[in-house]
Amino acid sequence: MRSRSQRVVIPTGDVQWVVIDSHGEIVQPILEYLEYLGNLERSPNTIRSYAGNLAKFWEFLESSDMDWRLLQLENLAEFMAWLRNPEPSVVPVNSKVSIRAESTVNRFITVIYNFYEFQRRSGAIAGIDGYDYKQLPKRRYKPFLHHVTKGNASKVKRLKLREPRRLPKVLTQAQVRTILASCKHLRDKLLITLLYETGMRIGQALGLRHEDIRSWDNEILIVPRNDNVNRARAKTDTEYVIHTSSNVMSFYSAYLVDEYPSEIDSDYVFVNIWAGARGMPMNYEGSRALLLTLRRRTGIYFNWHMFRHTHATSLLQHDWNMALVQKRLGHKSIQTTIDTYAHLDDKDMRRAHQQFLEKWQQH
Repeated sequence: MRSRSQRVVIPTGDVQWVVIDSHGEIVQPILEYLEYLGNLERSPNTIRSYAGNLAKFWEFLESSDMDWRLLQLENLAEFMAWLRNPEPSVVPVNSKVSIRAESTVNRFITVIYNFYEFQRRSGAIAGIDGYDYKQLPKRRYKPFLHHVTKGNASKVKRLKLREPRRLPKVLTQAQVRTILASCKHLRDKLLITLLYETGMRIGQALGLRHEDIRSWDNEILIVPRNDNVNRARAKTDTEYVIHTSSNVMSFYSAYLVDEYPSEIDSDYVFVNIWAGARGMPMNYEGSRALLLTLRRRTGIYFNWHMFRHTHATSLLQHDWNMALVQKRLGHKSIQTTIDTYAHLDDKDMRRAHQQFLEKWQQH
């Protein structure tokens, strides 16, 4: 039996993720770290992802007969190679082929670094010296909290694969129509339309309250809350408004009139009606179950975040300013928006060049 991550429900009713080793025992140091993340109110999706990454790391340790407390930097490099090819006895025909992308391996390493940093601060181990400090050029200004860094230097990971530039995956309008047509309930159609037409995160949608919907102005207020019953996270520190279409509000009104049970008294927009605890707010697990159902019905592979990418890409293709896209998506920094969406594909480049030629030839 291999190490694996597992979802458990504790006596309080909350969901806890644990890692089970090859002997069927809970890995205590990982459990302590995951509980720490929970206490920091990290997103349930983040904790689930970390648990999966750490389970794979524990599988590597056990297969190598290695004590986690004695891990060295070279062992971490071996883990990176193992992630790319976990069956070392099998020599791939094409040496460039790997079962995991460079970005995926780098995310694994970030999780491992964070895990060991937690253990170091807890006094369990000495830690891993996984970072170098790179000297920065002199600047006329000093960044906030510059005094806590090692002089004029930035922290750089020692182990990191070079990642090829990849465009965010988006959906076509035909695919979105197919997904909408496969929905059997207005609630689900509202969720799809909301994500597609506003670029909201799934956590923001699940955390929506009726008071956040301003149907008279076609506006939706994004409010960061730490007390959501379903543990939904807005992933923003400040409130902001998203302007939407009457189409979204029409779906919302129809959903309230035709599907929202009259006996349910809930502040949340998206609630369980046909599955789960009736009347309780829809959670990440419920949204994932819906996602898998829609994938199966349509044969289209997609995730909730692809609607956000699709929306942002569409805005840029229709000549939205990058700063406006940043505000609409709720990014803290415009650099995040630029890094994610500034690299459009050849069709976009061709269209932009054609528009330039048409205007240039008019002069």
